[in-house]
Amino acid sequence: MLLPMSSTTKEERLAKVPDNFFSSQRTAFHFQPWKNWMNDPNGPMFYKGYYHFFYQYNPDAAVWGNITWGHSVSTDLIHWYPLNIALVPDHWYDAEGVWSGSVTVLLDGKPVILYTGSSNESVQLQNMAVPEDFSDPFLRNWVKVPQNPVLVPPPGIGKKDFRDPTTAWLESDGLWRIAVGAKEGTTGLALVYRTTDFLDWTLQSKFLHSVAGTGMWECVDFYPVSLTGLNGLDTSKVQVNQLVKYILKASMDDDKHDYYTIGTYSTDSQTFIPDDPTKDVGFGLRYDYGKYYASKTFYDPVKERRILWGWANESDSEQDDIIKGWASVQSIPRTLVLDSHTGSNLLQWPIEELELLRGDNSVVKQNMSLNGGDVVKVGVSGAQLDIEVTFTYPDVHKLDVLPEHKEYDCSQGGAAQRGLFGPFGLLVLAADNLVEQTAVYFYLSLRPNGKWVTTVCSDQSRSSLAKGIDTTVYGTVFDKPPTENSLSLRVIVDHSVVETFAQGGRACITSRVYPTVAIDRNAHLFLFNNGTKPVTMQTLGAWEMSSAYA
Repeated sequence: MLLPMSSTTKEERLAKVPDNFFSSQRTAFHFQPWKNWMNDPNGPMFYKGYYHFFYQYNPDAAVWGNITWGHSVSTDLIHWYPLNIALVPDHWYDAEGVWSGSVTVLLDGKPVILYTGSSNESVQLQNMAVPEDFSDPFLRNWVKVPQNPVLVPPPGIGKKDFRDPTTAWLESDGLWRIAVGAKEGTTGLALVYRTTDFLDWTLQSKFLHSVAGTGMWECVDFYPVSLTGLNGLDTSKVQVNQLVKYILKASMDDDKHDYYTIGTYSTDSQTFIPDDPTKDVGFGLRYDYGKYYASKTFYDPVKERRILWGWANESDSEQDDIIKGWASVQSIPRTLVLDSHTGSNLLQWPIEELELLRGDNSVVKQNMSLNGGDVVKVGVSGAQLDIEVTFTYPDVHKLDVLPEHKEYDCSQGGAAQRGLFGPFGLLVLAADNLVEQTAVYFYLSLRPNGKWVTTVCSDQSRSSLAKGIDTTVYGTVFDKPPTENSLSLRVIVDHSVVETFAQGGRACITSRVYPTVAIDRNAHLFLFNNGTKPVTMQTLGAWEMSSAYA
């Protein structure tokens, strides 16, 4: 059974969506407030036994506006308890919104918020807030310092081009430093400021880094990763001569994607140097190749890991969001480590706590051959799944007949495109008759230079019969060293979210999908091979997931 290019009639696509269409989209274990609009993750941290998560939040509507800092706490990063709003726009320096920022935990263990306020004259200013009661583990009340704003746009930087201070890091000279996103003309850049008390700041003469033609850098993040182990690192505690690389990430305001690059940091000049200038910020690697933006990391001192949060906005219409009363979720928190096999990218993986939600309803399969055109139902159902699968395929270098040399792009027909090896992978949130399906798959292609390349894609073009839904097919090529003789996927399904982790998290894709038929117990899981050559499903484990919410 080959996957069709279009499996629905015009009448089916125009049919009225079911009554539970909107309620079925709400997630069961991704972070989201009970109602209204949410965007950027802000200031995640651990304090007195609790993980704290702040986020851009409109308490009044399911659309952007009246931006505050929402606040929740957790003991495991999965189950969250909502608290009162932490920061609201109530001063001249943040009258048009309390925008993104960070939390820094000082040497004495006390946290400090630095955030961007949009002033009553639309000037972007950096401000500071501290807890009203440091003994309160929930940090329910925050006080803005009377010295605000502590930073204003420097000469040469536009009043709307100066935002999103990073977590501060302490260097051996005893000075704290932060980076702030900005631009000069079309050159994106990160400014560096230093301080001893977080109130009086000095702008350094050199940028942390800049890249011509990339436009405004938002939500800059800067942190070290280990070259010798899997533990995360506290930026303020990196030792001289410690074997580390640094990650510089920025969210590109021009194209709304998050880019990162790997390099070294000079403590003499306080500048960052990328290892590979062809993969610099703005045109190199991305954390995620789907609906993912404004990401933020923090160091978890409990389990010594670097954790990444990212905002997954909606793919439906604003009117749909108003009807359902909410918009956007946060991705599952991910651990970050340097890929020891390539040395040139990060590996991202869902935090281990997510596996506590795996239920008793599960299936394990091994060594199943998938011939060209096979579509095989897997014995778990539902819109809450955690799936891990590994595939093997014949040695492409020993083929008698080679495919035509060409570039492959996920948008070229999506999962309905046919090659020798691929598409093959999973159909999630799929109706029994495949009238709705979200395909997550691999595709191997032979480039004109004779090199075989591997692409991973998430195809939402046939995910929903509803009108006005984004049908983009997301994907990317990723490196696969010759020593790796299999391909793996982990796919997290949570109603309207599909998160894909390929090859141990070397490439990630987040999709937002809105089935009308394949919802709840009518959502099914299939293995498929739409290529012409057979592949082998080597191992598969799939678990139905419990809810993190009561």
